[in-house]
Amino acid sequence: MKLFRGLAVFAGVVIVLAALAWTFRIDIVLKLAALKNPHVEPYHEVTWSQGPAQAAQGPEQRPPNIVFILADDMGFNDISYNGGGVAGGLVPTPNINSIGHDGVTLQNGYAGNATCAPSRAAIMTGRYPTRFGFEFTPAPVGFSRLVGSFRNPQSLHPPHFSRELVKDNPPLDSEAVPASEITIAEVLRAKGYHTLHFGKWHLGGTNGTRPEQQGFDESLGFVAGASLFLPVNDPNVENSKQDFDPIDRFLWASLPFSVQFNGSKPFHPNKYMTDYLTDEAMSSIAANKNRPFFIYLAYNAIHTPLQATKADYDALPQIKDHRLRVYGAMVRNLDRNIGRVLQALKDQGLDKNTLVIFTSDNCGANYIGLPDINKPYRGWKATFFEGGVHVPFFMRWPDRIRAGSQYANPVGHIDIFATAAGAAGASIPTDRAIDGVNLLPYLLGQAPGRPHEVLFWRSGQYRMVRAGDWKLQVADNPGKVWLFDLSKDPYEHNNLAAALPDKVAELKARLDAQDKVNVKPGWPSLLQGAIPIDHPLGVQDKPSDEYIYWNN
Repeated sequence: MKLFRGLAVFAGVVIVLAALAWTFRIDIVLKLAALKNPHVEPYHEVTWSQGPAQAAQGPEQRPPNIVFILADDMGFNDISYNGGGVAGGLVPTPNINSIGHDGVTLQNGYAGNATCAPSRAAIMTGRYPTRFGFEFTPAPVGFSRLVGSFRNPQSLHPPHFSRELVKDNPPLDSEAVPASEITIAEVLRAKGYHTLHFGKWHLGGTNGTRPEQQGFDESLGFVAGASLFLPVNDPNVENSKQDFDPIDRFLWASLPFSVQFNGSKPFHPNKYMTDYLTDEAMSSIAANKNRPFFIYLAYNAIHTPLQATKADYDALPQIKDHRLRVYGAMVRNLDRNIGRVLQALKDQGLDKNTLVIFTSDNCGANYIGLPDINKPYRGWKATFFEGGVHVPFFMRWPDRIRAGSQYANPVGHIDIFATAAGAAGASIPTDRAIDGVNLLPYLLGQAPGRPHEVLFWRSGQYRMVRAGDWKLQVADNPGKVWLFDLSKDPYEHNNLAAALPDKVAELKARLDAQDKVNVKPGWPSLLQGAIPIDHPLGVQDKPSDEYIYWNN
């Protein structure tokens, strides 16, 4: 009898513990994620490699400097260039706008993918990342488990976590662009450029795949896909948390506030991340003023977590919604810092012979809960609708590109590689397919026709092709096909798939042919999540809503 009672008590304890574990499963995942963060050392200064004291040639005679500025998750409507902007234009972006006004606006500029890391892989290599297995954004298993099991009560379509595939998942740092790929930094360094990386990498952390091993002479930033902008309890920060978003909850719990310099131990920056990266980029410009340089300035702004400086937040009292105000303050800060970089080039006498490229890795995310960030386009980050991949895209080179130019033909992130190489007079690899093209002959009126007749995107079961002005999206989940004629319907409201089956078949054949040159993903997709096309997260789904499932 005593044995029976003992077993009953033991079973009861197990049941209670199991119930508690289930009730607090999200908190447990978040705590475990936080425990994996490495120790962060105190702030210390970075010493940049100094170029020659005297230049062999004047700045106008040297090959152009190249400064590539990449925003993170910036929506098409987050800048005021097109007459919009955050909060109906209450947050002007004059410095970002100036890159377009003083150079060329690529009116149909496309991200390499609808999420960050594959876009960055396309930028760095000039190739579709599906050619080398970089199909999904690297993410911790704990992240996929949380997002794939968090059922938002406002969503009609549950996420799915493929726990049976976890055994096939490599360590996170091994989810990388293969070391055998050739980056634009490697191409430019071979041409004599000093190459520098700042900010987010997200393309690998193992030996051979880190930025300082993929062509960058110097790298200051973080290998992971996100970072805090300031410590959560810093007296100079304003935070905005979205409890309805599992991604947001994971980031707040797990992200450090730290950077590394050329693979050093992590250490704290001494100020707001966007300000800090800009200060250091400006110092590197001064250090390299007498030799050609390539700067890849990959800000993590305006990606979540939403954190603004109190000064920028206090400058926008006219925005009453706290979340929107924090977001607008981040945009304000980013724009000001880009202006500081442009001014540093002028102060060193380098701006006329510097090619400045600005774009975003993808468009704005639905999970921050703000409805207007990608207007006038439908869709969000993680969708192939224009609101996911039609990004702000400008190039400025006063010595070559006429101010106020507009270029309407479709171009993409894959073109940055060949364009930067072309500007530098560097040769691109001939031992592999390079999908991008040098845009400069087209922008300067020296080449006729379109740079691309066809462009491709893929993430698992979700694919897209743009051929001329026709655009086809195919989503096996939820079994939907969308066909749009962008010349007449740029905002994708009139789905022609049912009316034009022959065109659908033609474009599907193009997708199938492209799939034959793609390779198996380097790691499995553990997560499928539903993304409604026409409203952000935090809004109740309706049965009539269109949606896709995104693989990651």
